[in-house]
Amino acid sequence: MAKIQQDATTEERILAAARKVFISRGMAGARMQDIADEAGINKALLHYYFRSKEKLFETIFKELSLQFLPRINALFESDLSLFQKIEIFCAEYISKMLENPFIPLFIVNEINKQPDVFLKKMWAGKKPIVGKLIQQIDEEVKKGNIKKIHPAQLLLNMVSMCIFPFIGKPLCQMVMGINETGYRQLMEERKQLVPQFIIESIRK
Repeated sequence: MAKIQQDATTEERILAAARKVFISRGMAGARMQDIADEAGINKALLHYYFRSKEKLFETIFKELSLQFLPRINALFESDLSLFQKIEIFCAEYISKMLENPFIPLFIVNEINKQPDVFLKKMWAGKKPIVGKLIQQIDEEVKKGNIKKIHPAQLLLNMVSMCIFPFIGKPLCQMVMGINETGYRQLMEERKQLVPQFIIESIRK
């Protein structure tokens, strides 16, 4: 029992250290030695728990996905108004990316390398439940409450406007001449600005 508890504690320490290193250096810049140093263990022990940086990253990604997906499904399946769902989705999505800014670029890279394999692993064989949201969008169009828009286009707008600033973060910072603090402030502002922009674009 003590050995199991020790293994769990060591693994948790490694994952916490990895998140910190990935956030500060990104996936490409992080080294296994950096993670071992942050966790206060030697590199051999790190490799005992996780064979590679990619396996370590994949473990973190799966944990985050399994936390985030149920919340999004619950939101989309709820009886909230369409506008409320847009507001909450954008705020939660941006918040999660601010906590884990290394995730979006990792997703893009993995999808380009092995799309089929990655998509199967992405949500542990599950996927977002969007049926009720799609039906809700179509109903709002029929009622004349929003402009005619294909549900897929609205979903693409919601996701892309939230995720692009994280994928293009270095470019955004360079072009706009802002530091890390300024960038985070912009992202915090986008929690309200993005849903406002989307809602105003479809409101009648």
